[in-house]
Amino acid sequence: MEEQKKGKLYGVGVGPGDPELLTLKAVRILKECDILALPAESKEACTAYGIVKDTVEQVEKKDCIYLQFPMTMDKEILENSHNKIVEQVEEKLKAGKDVAFITLGDTTIYSTFMYLYHKIKEFGYDTEIINGIPSFCAIAAKLGISLGEADDEIHIIPATYGVLNACNYDGTKIFMKAGRKLDEIKEISNENNSYLAMVENCGMEDEKIAVGAENIESSAGYYTTVIMK
Repeated sequence: MEEQKKGKLYGVGVGPGDPELLTLKAVRILKECDILALPAESKEACTAYGIVKDTVEQVEKKDCIYLQFPMTMDKEILENSHNKIVEQVEEKLKAGKDVAFITLGDTTIYSTFMYLYHKIKEFGYDTEIINGIPSFCAIAAKLGISLGEADDEIHIIPATYGVLNACNYDGTKIFMKAGRKLDEIKEISNENNSYLAMVENCGMEDEKIAVGAENIESSAGYYTTVIMK
């Protein structure tokens, strides 16, 4: 008996929010895949799905699986949830279905997809990463600034893990998911007389842009990036 062909796992970066920033390759994979994997409890709750649904009309007809990634740093909880997610995806791959996991921004930058990717690859399945435009590159374009020139250093910092030490790095500091750290970043920016800008929900309908510490409100949502130079 001929062995059944196994499916392939794709990690598809869909960019920061503007559907026009989807790459041609991302659009092709989304059209061709059998199943969409959404890192949310529903289509409505998935920001990445909202970006692609009106641009790639085929996605609304796709079967979807919903993967629950808990917002916690508890290693045991994370490991248990990741194991369940791997089981969900592997079930589809075993059945010969190609699965496209969609994620905001670029798939290789602080993406929940990479936990799944390493496990599935370890199990011997075919995998591929489809890059998306990173949010901070789109943000720099919105602001009309360069992130780095000549010998400038560029530092990407996950703000939820702390910002104090990183604020003293040379060059450009990019604070990802910085909504809860704005007061701390603003205070240091004022002390150092640094350029500071914030973009919340880049490319989305409720996008907010603020330049200068004095113009940045102290509270912002999860998808907030701050650039300090």
